[in-house]
Amino acid sequence: MFHPIDPQHFRASLGRFPSGVTVISCKQEGQVYGMTASAFVSVSMEPPLVLVSVANKARMHAHLLAAETFGISVLSQEQAHWSNHFAGKLHDQEPEFAEWDGVPVLEGALVNLVLKKDKAIEAGDHTLFLGEITHTRYTDQDALLYFRGQYGAFQGK
Repeated sequence: MFHPIDPQHFRASLGRFPSGVTVISCKQEGQVYGMTASAFVSVSMEPPLVLVSVANKARMHAHLLAAETFGISVLSQEQAHWSNHFAGKLHDQEPEFAEWDGVPVLEGALVNLVLKKDKAIEAGDHTLFLGEITHTRYTDQDALLYFRGQYGAFQGK
């Protein structure tokens, strides 16, 4: 049955699209800021561009607008607690960040990306932050997935 579009049906519909889980991070005046985001996508190989969508009302929004660089950490299946932490359900342990050229990325992640902000594009109640990847590192851990409001894992070969 089709439903008219409203916030409840929009969220329920798109919540059925499994996604990876990322932590977006930046550093300003010596302070590291981060937030959980699943609205992340690869955009271009040449140049290497990715996009992350951030709600205009999110605290991280102003930090990303001001930042020239930022990091994206794709979480491994063991890192659901960091997803919750950066979504506001604080963990009793402080996260560890590594830095590359002053850009913080979460230690132990499946993938770490260091980005130079390319564009910030207004889109409804969100801003699309386009970033050019300058450095990357990855591991062979299993990925953390988000589906219908729950975490799961994808085991590779």
